[in-house]
Amino acid sequence: MVLLRVAKVSPPSLCFTLLVFPVHCRPMVVLKNNKLFSGMLAAELQALEQTAQLNTYKAGRHVFQEGDPGDGLYIIVEGKVQITCLVGQDQRRVLSRLGAGDFFGEMAVLDNQPRSATATAEIDTQVYFILRDDLLKILARSPSLAVSLVKEFSLRMRDFNHHYTQEVLQAERLTLVGRFARSVVHDFKNPLNIIGISSEMAAMDNSTPEMRQAAKNRIRKQIDRLSNMINELLEFTRGSASTVVLARTDYADFVKQLVEDIRPEVDAKSVKLELENEPPVTALLLDPTRLPHVFYNIINNACDAMTEGGKVKIRFKQNEKEVVTEIEDTGKGIAPEIAPRLFEAFATYGKSQGTGLGLSICKKIVEDHYGKISARSEPGRGAIFSFSLPIRREEGQKGEGR
Repeated sequence: MVLLRVAKVSPPSLCFTLLVFPVHCRPMVVLKNNKLFSGMLAAELQALEQTAQLNTYKAGRHVFQEGDPGDGLYIIVEGKVQITCLVGQDQRRVLSRLGAGDFFGEMAVLDNQPRSATATAEIDTQVYFILRDDLLKILARSPSLAVSLVKEFSLRMRDFNHHYTQEVLQAERLTLVGRFARSVVHDFKNPLNIIGISSEMAAMDNSTPEMRQAAKNRIRKQIDRLSNMINELLEFTRGSASTVVLARTDYADFVKQLVEDIRPEVDAKSVKLELENEPPVTALLLDPTRLPHVFYNIINNACDAMTEGGKVKIRFKQNEKEVVTEIEDTGKGIAPEIAPRLFEAFATYGKSQGTGLGLSICKKIVEDHYGKISARSEPGRGAIFSFSLPIRREEGQKGEGR
């Protein structure tokens, strides 16, 4: 804006300041060139011009803030304005950035409600401000302006919805990645702790050769366990059919060795692990690298649920067609809110750690063994997980998992 001081000779004491707008800043020119007002008649533009106020905002200064009265419409002459809103307690999210020729604050014209966002000058900015009451008078006389305003508002809402949807999807993806990472770290802690303790034991000066060999065996088993856990996660996230190789294995030997491997972890959590009856001495077709994951996951979930300690009991039933394994804990049971979706991917309840993939992976492993898995709660008892493994399959079966 140019300021000219003009002095008059007569009377000698009189002088005044004349405000002269550069051509590009005159209200009539700015309004006429704006897409919102381009369809208005000259007389309507002239009436609107007389009400427009030119305001200047330094960089970083708020034009208005959330909760301020919705008193009118702003048109940017030059500069940049950032529109933001508060998400949650202290996180501010950018909704849009506007430049010369853009307008904002139209929501107030339509609903006469407090501001729902904050407008801030990113750089030194000049705007024309039109009071709501003045604009409403023009709208009453100019249907073309009303149509343009509603059209622009609709377009902006579409753009905002698209932008917001993308933001939400991105936030959900990041949240999921964070949950997944925390779950992996949480699940890896136990085997890594065992590896660390075993390494220290093997490095002790007074360790016997037998102690060092036992430590090496534990380390080897935990490395294999970590490798199998990673493979299961990758296999599950790929979503394709698994190539399953099942070997005939004595189920009694398999279970007893597995329980001995799990017991130190369970003891460390003040949980007692016991076999209610002997596992059946039956040869089953199974994958000895994958099936342990089912035991580990169910038992570790039980331990996590029993923060003050408790008991996990494993029992077995056998008939002509299958061997049924049941794992029961003395916790609070399965929450009704999660029970119908317990084996669905990403279903989780009441756990700060976990993605909800653990039981989904267990279900896939059992089904790859041509078995079934289920869970239930009974009054006065904890959670009871049951999975079956068929007895009669052709030896050396090799095929596609279902």
